[in-house]
Amino acid sequence: MADRFPAGRRGLMLVLSSPSGAGKSTIARRLLDTDDAIELSVSVTTRARRGSEVDGVDYHFITEDDFARMREQGDLLESAAVHGNYYGTPRKPVEAHLASGRDVLFDIDWQGTEQLAAAMPEEVVRVFVLPPSMAELEERLRRRAEDADEVIARRLTNAREEMTRWRDYDYVIVNDDVQRSLKRVQSILTAERLKRVRNPALGDFVEALLAG
Repeated sequence: MADRFPAGRRGLMLVLSSPSGAGKSTIARRLLDTDDAIELSVSVTTRARRGSEVDGVDYHFITEDDFARMREQGDLLESAAVHGNYYGTPRKPVEAHLASGRDVLFDIDWQGTEQLAAAMPEEVVRVFVLPPSMAELEERLRRRAEDADEVIARRLTNAREEMTRWRDYDYVIVNDDVQRSLKRVQSILTAERLKRVRNPALGDFVEALLAG
């Protein structure tokens, strides 16, 4: 359970990015299970729903026409084309959470991360998750048993390009063990929450402390 935050605090945006299969979604789910002060930003996507996914929980699955309409109306904080499909972050729920002092977790790729960082540079904290090896990455993709061989091959090709973006992130972790990776992300989140600039009410507290 997360610590309670002082009034006036604005939430932060914690971004987890990785190649498909490197484990960011598993880390994200475990973080949400252990921290009640962070909300998941549920992206919209035009890709087909996998058998294990739930609409409105994993993604909001929408048509390409609906996606184009949201983008044109400015209802997306970021959008990207990945593996031939479109993904985006709805603006309104994110802004509402941040204003209320709650943090927001993003499970998105490097393209979306760039857009978020450009739009809200003070709020965004970027974490890139690397696999321990390409062989392990392929094995994880095949273990999922949800994609055809040609899709897996495309994801592995794209993974090499995605991993060249690691220098654009604030933190980088190698996910050789999910529980260890979770603890590292939790440590990053705690440190970012404690930054002076994220806690404007500290000024009043210190003044009262010194006057006592």
